[in-house]
Amino acid sequence: MLSAVFFDFDGTLADTAPDLGHALNRQRTNRGLDPLPIEQIRIQASAGARGLLGLGFSIEPEDPGYLEMREEFLELYTQRLCHETCLFPGVEKLLEQLNIRGLPWGIVTNKPARFTYPLIEQLGLQQRVASVVCGDEVAHTKPHPEPLLIACNKINVSPAECIYVGDDLRDVKASLSAGMEPIIARYGYLGNGQPPETWGARHIIDKPQDLLAYIPAK
Repeated sequence: MLSAVFFDFDGTLADTAPDLGHALNRQRTNRGLDPLPIEQIRIQASAGARGLLGLGFSIEPEDPGYLEMREEFLELYTQRLCHETCLFPGVEKLLEQLNIRGLPWGIVTNKPARFTYPLIEQLGLQQRVASVVCGDEVAHTKPHPEPLLIACNKINVSPAECIYVGDDLRDVKASLSAGMEPIIARYGYLGNGQPPETWGARHIIDKPQDLLAYIPAK
């Protein structure tokens, strides 16, 4: 029995890398550095500010100046939050099918709420999404299972009757710890360097519509 489908946001539902990359490259060019190609940025896009600042400046959260760099990055991202960001091809049709089949769907992301909710609205998802959990709304972010369990509680479904679709190893770990079925979005960012076949999920999809093979028709 399937009661709900939950999605990661960056790299699974939405391609946010262009706008995240624009913020990073503005920081680089302001310091006399060449911009990085989007292909290189996509790999770290799911890791948020920490991953992107590591990519762009080889700086870690414990390093001096990191917090200032992070705040600058987030401010630049805020200024251009949804300029090039869009749903991945096929996501809109997939969500339409979920609605037709009467299956609620939600978003569980480590992305902060101040970015997630405006993007959900600008992408036209706010009237359809049944449950949203953001990284700064929980005590523990993915790969901890807490966000997924909270998302289930919000719509009163059992984790054992849910699918979680994500593009990062942390998504699989969170799913398994929560008792959900993980499905890897191979079309996403896949940022940790390990082949997704080694992450521990039974299923991998190459495009959003492939998810329908795991969802019973109404």
